[in-house]
Amino acid sequence: MREITLRQIEVIRAVMLRGTISGAAEHLGVSAPGISRLIKHTEDSLGLRLFERRAGLFVPALEAEPVFDQIREVYRGVENLQTAIGALHKGEDVQLSFASAPSVAQFIAARAIRSLRQRYPDLFIDLNILKIEETADYLLLERGEFVIMSSPVQNPGIENEEIATGRLVAILPEDHPLGAQEAVSLHDLAREPLIGVPRSDPYGAIVARPFRDAGIEMRQSVRGRFAQTVVSLVRHGLGVAVIDEFSVSEVYMPGLLRRPLVEHGEVTIYVSRKKGRVLSTFADFAIRRFRRELAEAARHWEPGASGPPSHDD
Repeated sequence: MREITLRQIEVIRAVMLRGTISGAAEHLGVSAPGISRLIKHTEDSLGLRLFERRAGLFVPALEAEPVFDQIREVYRGVENLQTAIGALHKGEDVQLSFASAPSVAQFIAARAIRSLRQRYPDLFIDLNILKIEETADYLLLERGEFVIMSSPVQNPGIENEEIATGRLVAILPEDHPLGAQEAVSLHDLAREPLIGVPRSDPYGAIVARPFRDAGIEMRQSVRGRFAQTVVSLVRHGLGVAVIDEFSVSEVYMPGLLRRPLVEHGEVTIYVSRKKGRVLSTFADFAIRRFRRELAEAARHWEPGASGPPSHDD
């Protein structure tokens, strides 16, 4: 059985394109004698005359036309492969679906997606906003590749990985007297109308924990389901609240003051995915960007840092 190697195909095509041995050698960046020897060896091993020599030019032999047709097809396939690889690098004709808790989606998700768009300019991104009780179905039915949550998903078919830890902070209307303090105590907040999330909710339990640890009764005057609702209610002067720093990590938030808590309180962010599911390159990149953006937001509240500028800064 006579066989031909990819190198021989490459050389034959170069001679086809350039018409001379020296031109083919220049095209491939090798020596002309090497090209000449390989062409002769290929013709001998195949038992075919591939080229006719006419006035110093190498012209494809008529009887070898089927061979040249197949070589053209091979290179057309290679070009299509290169085009497909290039499209994948840009995210063309592919989709990334994932979900986030409302608190992370408020600002952090937009920053992560901005990096995704820069890396994969043609990638279609489908971002869903989910409550914790909706995440199991979303992942197990493979509606999306991963979910970013402030609580782990309790399901044997789902694995959770901690990707960030942040602080709980106080938020106040911009003209509130407590805004004059560099840090605010839970004892002071408990004397004000408190806005929050029901303690039966996993996120509400996170916010209530520091009050419980400090032995402070947490009496809420208004309750909302999501962190964004709490932020809006505080901004409109209806009370004060304790919230995770990621929900208020935007640089400018008119009508709102953010202050560190005297007492310690923190929130952990998880990425949850279906067990055994291999994530796409796009999902892996997105999770890395979430890690980075969450870490960057958390650094604003480290001891000695001023925090994100608030409206009065």
